[in-house]
Amino acid sequence: MEIKKIFVVGAGQMGNGIAQVSTQAGYDTVIYDITQELVDKGVNIIKKNLERNVAKGKMSADEQAAILGRLKATTTLEDAADADLVIEAIIENFDIKKEVFEKLDQITPPHAILATNTSSLPITQIAACTKRPEKVIGMHFMNPVPVMKLVEIIRGLATSDEVYQIVEETSIKMGKVPVWCKDVPGFVSNRVLQVMINEALWELYEGVAPAENIDNIMKLGMNHPMGPCALADLIGLDTVLAILNVMYTGYGDPKYRPSPLLKQYVQAGWLGRKTGKGIYDYSNQ
Repeated sequence: MEIKKIFVVGAGQMGNGIAQVSTQAGYDTVIYDITQELVDKGVNIIKKNLERNVAKGKMSADEQAAILGRLKATTTLEDAADADLVIEAIIENFDIKKEVFEKLDQITPPHAILATNTSSLPITQIAACTKRPEKVIGMHFMNPVPVMKLVEIIRGLATSDEVYQIVEETSIKMGKVPVWCKDVPGFVSNRVLQVMINEALWELYEGVAPAENIDNIMKLGMNHPMGPCALADLIGLDTVLAILNVMYTGYGDPKYRPSPLLKQYVQAGWLGRKTGKGIYDYSNQ
């Protein structure tokens, strides 16, 4: 099967990034969200990213126009009716994803592949919400999508070899490096990353060091490009908490128990960069 049209569910920071690399790869791409405001915001971010690339000489104005010409926006999920590949990139909540996948299963053509950008939820469980579990797969992009090369590909229990191969080839066409792993809570990336972030938040909670010091130690001592506290703010503290909860429930291991401070930040609505305040304050940026 040839992928010609990709439908991206969610126009947030992951969704608009996925839509950008999709249309840059030459695919007709539709970006969807539940309100026009959210869709417009996502499209505007894509436009700004492309304008920045033109200004830096990374692409021509004609290339920019061609890319935007392949991009469509919608608030109607039924517009996925002729999609070959759907990539879901919405909130890390199983019940909400379940509802979306049940609808997509009814709307999309029988040949369509349904992929999820979930950070930690079981692919097999999501696939079971559909009548095509062999066509459901994890396609976990990294943030920021236009910059980061990795796509973590996760096969569910029923995912077919053909679907895996198509998604792998599509990822490469998008300029990414696909790397597979098993369907376990947190996969590989977040099973390692979130433990580090959570440990940093435990240290912050215990007063071991301020956030700036924790980040500087990891950047200067471990050569990390960004410290764990700043990275948590970039990911979104609500997303970090959701991933940790999935792993804590999935493994029953106390090493995944979320820091009380992380819970408190989320309860306060301090979710990181997207709200202007998290571990750090971004109100003046």
